[in-house]
Amino acid sequence: MSQANIPNITPEISINRDDVINLLLASIAFEELGLAHIINAEGEKVQYVLGTLTTSPDIISELDDLLAINDNVQSTLEVILKKELLLQTKLKNIIELISSCP
Repeated sequence: MSQANIPNITPEISINRDDVINLLLASIAFEELGLAHIINAEGEKVQYVLGTLTTSPDIISELDDLLAINDNVQSTLEVILKKELLLQTKLKNIIELISSCP
């Protein structure tokens, strides 16, 4: 096999402090949006298995299945909580950055 031919790329990116702050805030907003979609999907999962979602063709009736899905949803929400704490710290650091320099 031959070696890959990687071109010599030297990108030059110039952004100022305001651009950096805006990009950091946008990254938090997009992560929050993604987490909101995951939370919504978990809620729909619970609605589906309980039969309250109108589009659900079958209802899981076994208690063990319901408990397993509940554990899965709880586990997912615990991971989301941890991510939320990280995003809160990230936002706090950005606010400190904004207030530290005029």
